[in-house]
Amino acid sequence: MPRPTAAQLAYGSATVVLATLAMLLLSQTRSGIGVAVIAVAALALGLLVAVTVPMPGAAPRVRTAAVQPVASGEPVAVRPVPGVGEPRATEHSLRS
Repeated sequence: MPRPTAAQLAYGSATVVLATLAMLLLSQTRSGIGVAVIAVAALALGLLVAVTVPMPGAAPRVRTAAVQPVASGEPVAVRPVPGVGEPRATEHSLRS
């Protein structure tokens, strides 16, 4: 399972805090059970928001060098294009 991104953590946390405040103010509940139900509902809503935040874009497709046909039928050596097809790190690693 991939780690959550900063955007997912921020949106989910903000949703939990704001939803809890809004529901507590609107319901005006004072019982412990009512507050617990609101807290669980806000956590579920925050989790839903965090999961639906779009993940960073997938790695771009690798471009390949164009090969032009040779009329003589001889094999053509294809040189790699610098920077194309090399893996790119999208996130920092904590492992060495």
